Amino acid sequence: MRRKHRLKELTIKDNFMFGAVMMDEENCKGLLERVLEIPIERVEVSREKSIVYHPEYKGVRLDVYAKDEHQSHYNVEMHVERKAALGKRSRYYQSQMDMELLLSGEDYSELPNTYVIFICDFDPFGEEKYRYVFEMQCKESKHTNVKADLAESEEAFDDPYVEQLQKFIRKVKRSREMEERFMIFEEMLKEEHAQGIEEGRREGLVEGCVSTLKETLLLFLKNFGEVPNEISEQIQLQQETEVLKHWMKIAFQSETLDEFIQKM
Repeated sequence: MRRKHRLKELTIKDNFMFGAVMMDEENCKGLLERVLEIPIERVEVSREKSIVYHPEYKGVRLDVYAKDEHQSHYNVEMHVERKAALGKRSRYYQSQMDMELLLSGEDYSELPNTYVIFICDFDPFGEEKYRYVFEMQCKESKHTNVKADLAESEEAFDDPYVEQLQKFIRKVKRSREMEERFMIFEEMLKEEHAQGIEEGRREGLVEGCVSTLKETLLLFLKNFGEVPNEISEQIQLQQETEVLKHWMKIAFQSETLDEFIQKM
C-alpha cells in the first residue's frame, strides 16, 4: 500500500509542490528564462488547465500553463516516472494548445509561439544530455526547378517521375471537365478574397457566398444528370459555408452522381 505523504515531506518533484511553486509568477518566469535562455518581462500563470474538444478524442491536462507579454504560451510539466512516447506526448500537448489560440477567420501568422517543457529526474532519451530541445526545422534538399516558368517546366528533366507529372499535367490541360472545375474554383477563390477584404460587409458576403456555393454546386452536379429533389432540397437548406465547400470538394472528386451522394 502506498504511504501517504505529509506536506512537510514533499519536494519540488511532487506535482502538488511543483504546481504550488510555479503558481508564483516570479518563480515561473525565472524557470522559463533559465530553461529557454530568453528574457521574459512578465508571465500570467494558470494551474491544471484542461483541454477537451470532443468526448471521443483524448483530452489533456496541463499542470502549469502560462503566457507572457508577447502572448507566447508555455506548458511546464514535472515527470518523475518514465512514461511511454514522451516525445509524442509533448507533440500532442502542443497541438492541443494551438487549437484554442487561433480564432475562426484569423490568419495563421497570428498564431503565437508555444512551448512544452517536461522536467524529468531521468534521462528520457538515453543520450546522457541534461537538456533536449525539439523545434520546427527546415531540411534542405538538392535544388529543383520549382520556380520554373511555363516553358521551362515543359523541358525534359531526364527524371521518370518528373516526366510522369508532366504527362499528367498535359492530360489535365486537355480535359474540358477539368477546365470547368478550374473556373468554378477560381470563382470560389474570388468570393473568399472579397470576403476577407471587406470585413464590414461580412454578413452580406457570407449570405452571398452561401447562395453562390449552392448555385455552383447544383450547376456542377447537373453535369452528372438530373439531381434528385431530396438532394437538391438538402443543398438548398444548408446554410454553413464550410459544409457547402466540403460538398463542392466531394463533387469535384466524384465521377458519378451516386458517388457524390454516398460521400456527402
